[in-house]
Amino acid sequence: MKKALQVTVACLLAASMLGISACSGDKGTPDPTKSTELTGVAAIIAQAEGMTNQELFLKAIEESNGKTLNGIGNSSRGATAATAFIAALQAIDPSYTGKIEWNQPKNNSIFTLLNADVTSATHNYSMTLIQDGNQIQTKMINTGNLLNYIPKDWRDATGVNVVDNGTPLALQTLSKVFMFNNLDSDADYSNVWSFVTEDSAPMFMGVNSEPVGKNFLYMLTEPTYAGYLKAAFDKLPADQQAYFQNTVDEVAGDVSGLGLEGENAKYALAWIKLWVTQYNEKTDDGPICNELVTTSASGQSALIVYSKLRSVEESTTASATNVTIAAYQDGYVGPGGFGYKHYLMIPKTSPLPWTAAAFISFMVTEYDGFAAWGKDIGGYSANPAINQDHSKDGFIDGVNKFPANNDKGYDWWTSATGGRLVLEDPVYAAKVSANLSDWIDVAASS
Repeated sequence: MKKALQVTVACLLAASMLGISACSGDKGTPDPTKSTELTGVAAIIAQAEGMTNQELFLKAIEESNGKTLNGIGNSSRGATAATAFIAALQAIDPSYTGKIEWNQPKNNSIFTLLNADVTSATHNYSMTLIQDGNQIQTKMINTGNLLNYIPKDWRDATGVNVVDNGTPLALQTLSKVFMFNNLDSDADYSNVWSFVTEDSAPMFMGVNSEPVGKNFLYMLTEPTYAGYLKAAFDKLPADQQAYFQNTVDEVAGDVSGLGLEGENAKYALAWIKLWVTQYNEKTDDGPICNELVTTSASGQSALIVYSKLRSVEESTTASATNVTIAAYQDGYVGPGGFGYKHYLMIPKTSPLPWTAAAFISFMVTEYDGFAAWGKDIGGYSANPAINQDHSKDGFIDGVNKFPANNDKGYDWWTSATGGRLVLEDPVYAAKVSANLSDWIDVAASS
């Protein structure tokens, strides 16, 4: 009996690994309905994941010479990276005449366009650079319309965090950080709860007009980040704790109904509710930055893309010297902002999958491939070898003229003892969004 049980278990184990349905003596009968054999684009991705860049580039030249790869992305800088990639292929084979057409859709229509392309009779897009982890998970990964690809040279690079940045593959983490106009010496933004005090109205893009902003609020309820909020709450003076405690108590009963976990989730809900009821909604981060740096914005604050500071035009009424990055202050407590990601993926119907894989690998492993994004503060590749050092971008002729522009880098910003960025996780955001999205909308209207 014991021996028979052992044989049965062994057969079941073999069946699960080999994709067969049953054991009969020493042989298994394949079940075509349960085959795990990859086909089409998925099979090419599996092969590509075992190939070096040099091997991939040769496959790309063979596949797309004389053809046009159509890419679609949330960042216009994909076109700059495409130019560098074509040049890299031509350096290998001067006769190569392939091209890349880069498309940047507006108004968050990228999901609609990609899904329509995948389900149409003919297929146009070979790869995508896409943001908003929540929708990527629910509309693209769960449906199988976009496939993940992890390049070998990226996976093998020193310092790469495959776990955090490989599912799906991240081109970069972009930071939106709390900052304030420092011309009001009485303004105190030393604690993340300072941004939701009664008289505070930070400038911020609407949470339903830019989905990554709403993902930030979802992620605050994750136990690690909720813990950051609780630790910051504990550092507040007694009178401020008493003020915020009313809201904490008010939302405590919503935790279980929203499917949230952890004893600190109520602090996250309290911060979220206070934030959405009083932030100063703006249409875009560029105009927010341009307003924040002016002399007339004394004491105001914002949560915006860090790199916007790069484009400040210095004048008698506007200067980057008027801005302080909240988390760079000694003794600042709580998250210093949030990090969302640009992901690189391949549609399951990609017309040029080898070239798509090669282009993606170029962007995440080659300096020239990431340079279009890496030239600015606030954007970080998961590959340390191709990140640029921006720690002294605020220095002019050896003088630290614009301290806010001295980027402390990804490792500092994501550390629990540094900037404590709230990082987007597609799986978690998708898990809680179904219930939390409506709760946030109701809170904002109350």
